Amino acid sequence: MLAILARSVVYGIAVAAVLLVAIPSLRNSQLIPEATLAQFETGNELLSYNYAVRRASPAVVNIYTRRYSSENRLQLNAEGLGSGVIMSDKGYIVTNYHVVARADQIIVALQDGRIDTAQLIGKDQRTDLAVLKIELDSLPVIPFNDSYDPAVGDVVLAIGNPYNLGQTTTFGIISATGRPGMSFNRQQDFLQTDAAINKGNSGGALVNSRGELVGINTASFQQATDIETYGISFAIPYSLTVKIMQKLIADGRVIRGYIGVEGREVNPVMARLLDAEQLRGVLIAGMDPNGPAAQSGLKVNDLIVGINNQPISSFRNALDLVADTRPGTKIPFRVIRNGEPLDVTVTIGEDPS
Repeated sequence: MLAILARSVVYGIAVAAVLLVAIPSLRNSQLIPEATLAQFETGNELLSYNYAVRRASPAVVNIYTRRYSSENRLQLNAEGLGSGVIMSDKGYIVTNYHVVARADQIIVALQDGRIDTAQLIGKDQRTDLAVLKIELDSLPVIPFNDSYDPAVGDVVLAIGNPYNLGQTTTFGIISATGRPGMSFNRQQDFLQTDAAINKGNSGGALVNSRGELVGINTASFQQATDIETYGISFAIPYSLTVKIMQKLIADGRVIRGYIGVEGREVNPVMARLLDAEQLRGVLIAGMDPNGPAAQSGLKVNDLIVGINNQPISSFRNALDLVADTRPGTKIPFRVIRNGEPLDVTVTIGEDPS
Protein backbone atom coordinates (compact mmCIF):
# COMPACT_ATOMS: atom_id res chain seq x y z
CA MET A 1 0.00 0.00 0.00
CA LEU A 2 2.78 2.39 0.93
CA ALA A 3 4.61 1.48 -2.27
CA ILE A 4 1.54 2.37 -4.34
CA LEU A 5 1.19 5.73 -2.53
CA ALA A 6 4.87 6.51 -3.03
CA ARG A 7 4.62 5.73 -6.74
CA SER A 8 1.59 8.11 -7.02
CA VAL A 9 3.52 10.94 -5.37
CA VAL A 10 6.51 10.42 -7.64
CA TYR A 11 4.29 10.32 -10.73
CA GLY A 12 2.55 13.54 -9.59
CA ILE A 13 5.83 15.38 -9.10
CA ALA A 14 7.07 14.17 -12.48
CA VAL A 15 3.90 15.36 -14.26
CA ALA A 16 4.14 18.78 -12.54
CA ALA A 17 7.76 19.14 -13.62
CA VAL A 18 6.86 18.29 -17.22
CA LEU A 19 4.02 20.83 -17.20
CA LEU A 20 6.28 23.60 -15.82
CA VAL A 21 8.83 22.90 -18.57
CA ALA A 22 6.21 22.71 -21.31
CA ILE A 23 4.18 25.77 -20.22
CA PRO A 24 6.58 28.54 -19.00
CA SER A 25 3.74 30.93 -18.15
CA LEU A 26 2.82 28.66 -15.23
CA ARG A 27 6.16 29.53 -13.63
CA ASN A 28 5.24 33.30 -13.60
CA SER A 29 1.83 32.89 -12.01
CA GLN A 30 2.68 34.28 -8.60
CA LEU A 31 0.60 36.00 -6.03
CA ILE A 32 0.77 39.83 -5.84
CA PRO A 33 3.18 40.77 -3.03
CA GLU A 34 1.59 42.48 -0.05
CA ALA A 35 3.28 45.84 -0.77
CA THR A 36 2.02 45.89 -4.37
CA LEU A 37 -1.45 44.81 -3.30
CA ALA A 38 -1.49 47.61 -0.75
CA GLN A 39 -0.66 50.10 -3.49
CA PHE A 40 -3.67 48.97 -5.52
CA GLU A 41 -5.90 49.12 -2.48
CA THR A 42 -4.82 52.65 -1.50
CA GLY A 43 -4.91 54.03 -5.04
CA ASN A 44 -1.24 55.04 -5.13
CA GLU A 45 -1.00 53.89 -8.75
CA LEU A 46 -3.75 56.30 -9.88
CA LEU A 47 -2.57 59.06 -12.23
CA SER A 48 -3.80 62.36 -10.78
CA TYR A 49 -3.27 66.10 -11.25
CA ASN A 50 -4.57 66.89 -7.79
CA TYR A 51 -1.18 68.32 -6.77
CA ALA A 52 -1.26 70.83 -9.63
CA VAL A 53 -4.83 71.83 -8.87
CA ARG A 54 -4.11 72.28 -5.16
CA ARG A 55 -1.13 74.52 -5.99
CA ALA A 56 -2.94 76.73 -8.48
CA SER A 57 -6.64 76.82 -7.62
CA PRO A 58 -6.47 79.03 -4.47
CA ALA A 59 -5.09 81.86 -6.64
CA VAL A 60 -7.95 81.65 -9.18
CA VAL A 61 -10.79 83.97 -8.19
CA ASN A 62 -14.39 84.47 -9.28
CA ILE A 63 -15.20 87.90 -10.72
CA TYR A 64 -18.67 89.45 -10.75
CA THR A 65 -19.41 92.79 -12.43
CA ARG A 66 -22.27 95.20 -11.95
CA ARG A 67 -23.50 98.30 -13.80
CA TYR A 68 -25.66 101.22 -12.77
CA SER A 69 -29.20 101.03 -14.06
CA SER A 70 -30.01 103.44 -16.89
CA GLU A 71 -33.29 104.18 -15.13
CA ASN A 72 -31.91 104.59 -11.62
CA ARG A 73 -28.31 105.74 -11.23
CA LEU A 74 -28.30 104.55 -7.62
CA GLN A 75 -29.18 100.97 -8.53
CA LEU A 76 -26.49 98.46 -9.47
CA ASN A 77 -27.51 95.49 -11.60
CA ALA A 78 -25.60 92.27 -12.19
CA GLU A 79 -23.75 92.55 -15.47
CA GLY A 80 -21.22 89.79 -16.07
CA LEU A 81 -19.26 86.83 -14.82
CA GLY A 82 -15.66 85.78 -15.18
CA SER A 83 -12.51 84.58 -13.47
CA GLY A 84 -9.17 86.08 -12.55
CA VAL A 85 -5.69 85.08 -11.37
CA ILE A 86 -3.85 86.55 -8.38
CA MET A 87 -0.40 87.43 -9.72
CA SER A 88 1.11 89.18 -6.69
CA ASP A 89 0.77 89.20 -2.92
CA LYS A 90 0.21 92.95 -3.29
CA GLY A 91 -3.25 92.16 -4.61
CA TYR A 92 -2.79 92.47 -8.38
CA ILE A 93 -5.18 90.28 -10.36
CA VAL A 94 -5.14 89.62 -14.12
CA THR A 95 -8.37 88.96 -15.99
CA ASN A 96 -9.76 89.53 -19.49
CA TYR A 97 -10.60 92.96 -20.83
CA HIS A 98 -13.98 91.73 -22.02
CA VAL A 99 -14.86 90.58 -18.49
CA VAL A 100 -14.60 94.07 -16.94
CA ALA A 101 -14.83 96.46 -19.93
CA ARG A 102 -18.40 97.60 -19.14
CA ALA A 103 -18.32 97.28 -15.37
CA ASP A 104 -19.14 100.06 -12.91
CA GLN A 105 -18.34 97.81 -9.96
CA ILE A 106 -16.12 94.70 -9.79
CA ILE A 107 -16.49 92.12 -7.03
CA VAL A 108 -13.77 89.52 -6.43
CA ALA A 109 -14.53 86.31 -4.53
CA LEU A 110 -11.62 84.18 -3.28
CA GLN A 111 -11.81 80.42 -2.80
CA ASP A 112 -11.32 80.81 0.96
CA GLY A 113 -14.62 82.72 1.20
CA ARG A 114 -13.26 86.26 1.32
CA ILE A 115 -14.87 88.92 -0.90
CA ASP A 116 -13.58 92.37 -1.86
CA THR A 117 -14.40 95.20 -4.25
CA ALA A 118 -11.62 95.53 -6.81
CA GLN A 119 -10.02 98.64 -8.24
CA LEU A 120 -9.48 98.65 -12.01
CA ILE A 121 -5.79 99.49 -12.55
CA GLY A 122 -5.83 99.36 -16.34
CA LYS A 123 -7.13 97.47 -19.36
CA ASP A 124 -5.91 96.73 -22.88
CA GLN A 125 -8.42 95.75 -25.55
CA ARG A 126 -5.80 94.66 -28.07
CA THR A 127 -4.54 91.82 -25.89
CA ASP A 128 -7.86 91.34 -24.04
CA LEU A 129 -6.16 91.80 -20.67
CA ALA A 130 -7.00 93.88 -17.61
CA VAL A 131 -5.41 94.33 -14.18
CA LEU A 132 -7.38 94.68 -10.95
CA LYS A 133 -6.24 95.28 -7.37
CA ILE A 134 -7.74 94.15 -4.09
CA GLU A 135 -6.77 95.12 -0.54
CA LEU A 136 -6.57 91.84 1.35
CA ASP A 137 -3.78 90.19 3.33
CA SER A 138 -2.19 86.73 3.02
CA LEU A 139 -3.20 86.28 -0.60
CA PRO A 140 -2.43 83.03 -2.48
CA VAL A 141 -0.31 83.67 -5.59
CA ILE A 142 -0.29 81.53 -8.72
CA PRO A 143 3.00 79.60 -9.15
CA PHE A 144 5.27 80.83 -11.97
CA ASN A 145 8.11 79.27 -13.92
CA ASP A 146 9.83 81.78 -16.22
CA SER A 147 11.89 79.03 -17.85
CA TYR A 148 8.85 76.98 -18.90
CA ASP A 149 8.30 77.08 -22.67
CA PRO A 150 4.85 75.79 -23.73
CA ALA A 151 5.01 73.04 -26.34
CA VAL A 152 2.40 71.18 -28.34
CA GLY A 153 1.34 68.08 -26.42
CA ASP A 154 1.96 69.49 -22.92
CA VAL A 155 -0.81 68.60 -20.47
CA VAL A 156 -2.72 71.68 -19.27
CA LEU A 157 -5.58 72.34 -16.86
CA ALA A 158 -8.07 75.21 -17.21
CA ILE A 159 -9.35 76.55 -13.88
CA GLY A 160 -12.26 78.96 -13.65
CA ASN A 161 -15.91 79.49 -12.76
CA PRO A 162 -18.00 78.39 -15.77
CA TYR A 163 -21.64 79.51 -15.66
CA ASN A 164 -21.12 80.39 -11.97
CA LEU A 165 -21.21 76.72 -11.03
CA GLY A 166 -18.24 77.24 -8.75
CA GLN A 167 -14.57 76.66 -9.36
CA THR A 168 -14.12 73.96 -12.00
CA THR A 169 -11.05 72.33 -13.55
CA THR A 170 -10.98 70.94 -17.09
CA PHE A 171 -8.22 68.90 -18.68
CA GLY A 172 -6.50 68.88 -22.07
CA ILE A 173 -3.27 69.50 -23.91
CA ILE A 174 -1.69 72.42 -25.75
CA SER A 175 -2.91 71.86 -29.31
CA ALA A 176 -0.90 74.65 -30.99
CA THR A 177 1.18 77.72 -30.16
CA GLY A 178 1.47 81.11 -31.87
CA ARG A 179 -2.06 81.10 -33.22
CA PRO A 180 -3.05 84.37 -34.94
CA GLY A 181 -5.74 86.60 -33.46
CA MET A 182 -9.37 85.72 -34.04
CA SER A 183 -12.18 88.14 -34.83
CA PHE A 184 -12.43 89.21 -31.20
CA ASN A 185 -8.77 90.10 -30.88
CA ARG A 186 -5.78 91.19 -32.97
CA GLN A 187 -3.28 89.69 -30.58
CA GLN A 188 -1.13 87.16 -32.42
CA ASP A 189 0.29 84.74 -29.87
CA PHE A 190 -2.56 82.60 -28.62
CA LEU A 191 -2.04 79.17 -27.16
CA GLN A 192 -4.64 76.75 -28.52
CA THR A 193 -5.91 74.04 -26.20
CA ASP A 194 -8.63 71.42 -26.14
CA ALA A 195 -9.31 72.01 -22.42
CA ALA A 196 -12.92 73.20 -22.18
CA ILE A 197 -13.34 76.97 -21.71
CA ASN A 198 -16.92 78.14 -21.21
CA LYS A 199 -18.64 81.37 -20.23
CA GLY A 200 -17.25 82.34 -16.84
CA ASN A 201 -13.87 80.68 -17.51
CA SER A 202 -12.62 83.87 -19.19
CA GLY A 203 -9.72 85.34 -17.23
CA GLY A 204 -9.01 82.11 -15.39
CA ALA A 205 -5.74 80.19 -15.27
CA LEU A 206 -4.33 77.68 -17.72
CA VAL A 207 -1.68 75.74 -15.77
CA ASN A 208 0.69 72.88 -16.51
CA SER A 209 0.90 69.57 -14.63
CA ARG A 210 3.03 71.25 -11.93
CA GLY A 211 0.37 73.90 -11.30
CA GLU A 212 2.47 76.67 -12.92
CA LEU A 213 0.76 79.40 -14.92
CA VAL A 214 0.85 78.77 -18.67
CA GLY A 215 -1.63 81.41 -19.78
CA ILE A 216 -4.87 83.31 -19.19
CA ASN A 217 -7.97 81.65 -20.65
CA THR A 218 -9.75 84.00 -23.01
CA ALA A 219 -12.34 82.29 -25.23
CA SER A 220 -13.43 79.27 -27.17
CA PHE A 221 -13.50 79.29 -30.95
CA GLN A 222 -17.30 79.06 -30.80
CA GLN A 223 -17.52 82.17 -28.61
CA ALA A 224 -15.37 84.08 -31.09
CA THR A 225 -16.97 82.97 -34.36
CA ASP A 226 -20.45 81.58 -33.58
CA ILE A 227 -19.36 78.36 -35.31
CA GLU A 228 -20.30 75.26 -33.32
CA THR A 229 -17.04 73.56 -32.41
CA TYR A 230 -15.60 71.35 -29.70
CA GLY A 231 -12.09 71.25 -28.32
CA ILE A 232 -10.79 74.55 -29.71
CA SER A 233 -10.08 77.14 -27.03
CA PHE A 234 -7.48 79.87 -26.60
CA ALA A 235 -5.29 81.33 -23.87
CA ILE A 236 -2.99 84.35 -23.72
CA PRO A 237 0.58 83.16 -22.98
CA TYR A 238 2.11 83.83 -19.59
CA SER A 239 5.03 85.83 -21.04
CA LEU A 240 2.72 88.30 -22.82
CA THR A 241 0.44 88.46 -19.79
CA VAL A 242 3.28 89.53 -17.49
CA LYS A 243 4.57 92.12 -19.97
CA ILE A 244 1.14 93.73 -20.40
CA MET A 245 0.44 93.55 -16.65
CA GLN A 246 3.63 95.44 -15.84
CA LYS A 247 2.78 98.15 -18.39
CA LEU A 248 -0.74 98.55 -17.03
CA ILE A 249 0.53 98.81 -13.47
CA ALA A 250 3.14 101.40 -14.49
CA ASP A 251 1.00 103.60 -16.77
CA GLY A 252 -2.62 102.49 -16.43
CA ARG A 253 -2.58 101.70 -20.15
CA VAL A 254 -0.29 100.06 -22.68
CA ILE A 255 1.87 102.63 -24.49
CA ARG A 256 3.04 101.13 -27.77
CA GLY A 257 5.66 102.33 -30.18
CA TYR A 258 4.67 103.23 -33.75
CA ILE A 259 6.46 104.06 -37.01
CA GLY A 260 3.58 104.08 -39.49
CA VAL A 261 4.46 101.48 -42.13
CA GLU A 262 2.70 98.65 -43.88
CA GLY A 263 4.94 95.70 -44.64
CA ARG A 264 5.25 92.40 -46.45
CA GLU A 265 7.42 89.52 -45.34
CA VAL A 266 10.23 88.76 -47.77
CA ASN A 267 11.08 85.22 -48.81
CA PRO A 268 14.31 84.17 -50.59
CA VAL A 269 12.76 84.59 -54.06
CA MET A 270 11.64 88.15 -53.35
CA ALA A 271 15.04 88.93 -51.83
CA ARG A 272 16.77 87.96 -55.10
CA LEU A 273 14.34 90.11 -57.12
CA LEU A 274 15.24 93.01 -54.85
CA ASP A 275 18.94 92.30 -55.42
CA ALA A 276 19.43 91.62 -51.72
CA GLU A 277 21.53 88.86 -50.23
CA GLN A 278 19.49 88.71 -47.04
CA LEU A 279 16.89 85.97 -47.13
CA ARG A 280 14.59 87.36 -44.44
CA GLY A 281 13.18 90.78 -43.78
CA VAL A 282 10.20 93.10 -44.21
CA LEU A 283 9.50 95.05 -47.37
CA ILE A 284 7.90 98.46 -46.77
CA ALA A 285 4.79 98.33 -48.97
CA GLY A 286 3.20 101.57 -47.76
CA MET A 287 3.64 104.24 -45.15
CA ASP A 288 1.94 107.08 -43.32
CA PRO A 289 3.39 110.22 -44.99
CA ASN A 290 3.33 112.01 -41.64
CA GLY A 291 4.50 109.04 -39.58
CA PRO A 292 7.83 108.56 -37.82
CA ALA A 293 9.22 106.25 -40.54
CA ALA A 294 8.63 108.77 -43.34
CA GLN A 295 9.97 111.64 -41.27
CA SER A 296 13.12 109.66 -40.44
CA GLY A 297 13.95 108.91 -44.09
CA LEU A 298 12.62 105.37 -44.66
CA LYS A 299 11.03 104.85 -48.06
CA VAL A 300 8.56 102.52 -49.75
CA ASN A 301 10.35 99.40 -51.12
CA ASP A 302 13.09 99.61 -48.49
CA LEU A 303 13.84 96.12 -47.15
CA ILE A 304 14.11 96.21 -43.34
CA VAL A 305 16.52 93.52 -42.17
CA GLY A 306 17.36 94.76 -38.67
CA ILE A 307 15.88 96.91 -35.90
CA ASN A 308 18.00 98.11 -32.99
CA ASN A 309 20.76 95.65 -33.97
CA GLN A 310 18.36 92.68 -33.96
CA PRO A 311 17.69 90.68 -37.16
CA ILE A 312 14.11 90.68 -38.45
CA SER A 313 12.51 87.30 -39.12
CA SER A 314 8.92 88.37 -39.83
CA PHE A 315 6.61 91.37 -40.03
CA ARG A 316 5.15 90.37 -36.68
CA ASN A 317 8.64 90.30 -35.20
CA ALA A 318 9.24 93.85 -36.51
CA LEU A 319 5.94 95.11 -35.11
CA ASP A 320 6.71 93.61 -31.69
CA LEU A 321 10.14 95.26 -31.55
CA VAL A 322 8.64 98.64 -32.44
CA ALA A 323 5.63 98.26 -30.11
CA ASP A 324 7.87 97.39 -27.15
CA THR A 325 9.98 100.52 -27.66
CA ARG A 326 9.08 103.60 -25.63
CA PRO A 327 7.86 106.51 -27.80
CA GLY A 328 10.55 109.16 -28.26
CA THR A 329 13.35 106.58 -28.36
CA LYS A 330 15.75 106.75 -31.31
CA ILE A 331 16.79 103.36 -32.69
CA PRO A 332 18.75 102.27 -35.78
CA PHE A 333 17.03 100.50 -38.68
CA ARG A 334 19.15 98.43 -41.04
CA VAL A 335 17.64 98.47 -44.54
CA ILE A 336 18.53 97.37 -48.06
CA ARG A 337 17.81 100.10 -50.63
CA ASN A 338 18.54 99.45 -54.30
CA GLY A 339 20.69 96.50 -53.28
CA GLU A 340 22.85 98.53 -50.90
CA PRO A 341 22.81 98.38 -47.08
CA LEU A 342 21.82 101.56 -45.28
CA ASP A 343 21.39 102.58 -41.63
CA VAL A 344 18.51 104.92 -40.80
CA THR A 345 17.82 106.28 -37.29
CA VAL A 346 14.09 106.35 -36.55
CA THR A 347 12.46 108.22 -33.67
CA ILE A 348 9.65 105.98 -32.41
CA GLY A 349 6.22 107.58 -32.11
CA GLU A 350 3.19 106.53 -30.06
CA ASP A 351 0.58 104.22 -31.55
CA PRO A 352 -2.49 106.40 -32.15
CA SER A 353 -4.85 103.42 -31.86
